[in-house]
Amino acid sequence: MKAHKQPKMIIGWREWVSLPDFAVPGIKVKIDTGAATSAIHAFNIEPFNRDGERFVRFDIHPIQQRDDISYHCEAPLIDRRKVKNSGGHTQKRFVIQTALEIGGRKWMMDLTLTNRDQMKFRMLLGRSAMKGRLIVDPQLSYQAGKYSSATFYPPLLVK
Repeated sequence: MKAHKQPKMIIGWREWVSLPDFAVPGIKVKIDTGAATSAIHAFNIEPFNRDGERFVRFDIHPIQQRDDISYHCEAPLIDRRKVKNSGGHTQKRFVIQTALEIGGRKWMMDLTLTNRDQMKFRMLLGRSAMKGRLIVDPQLSYQAGKYSSATFYPPLLVK
């Protein structure tokens, strides 16, 4: 008997997703059908060995202009790939595999670590993560749920 295949979810050019492996409840992503791989803003990237296995530790700020919200993450290192950045330059990036959740659906995806500090979106969702699961309508936004950063994170209190 074949497993029932879910219909593809229609999403817009920007969406909110979560990264449950790192307890990140929400991060706004730009859907990038021009990018093969997905990327997240990461800093303090440091590869290391644990029990003979390669890992990488890194920090992420999931919300633009909210450096007070930070997650320290560790994941098995699955690869180091050459990726062409938005400026057309080739970078060698660490690659991890992690769970992605969007609109109540969850699956594993490859994610490259890079500095996206100057970019409007802290994460890009590329074609390989969407293949067979999502259809992008560029006229739409937030089809998986319209939220704000305050939905997931407390407001910044200014003294």
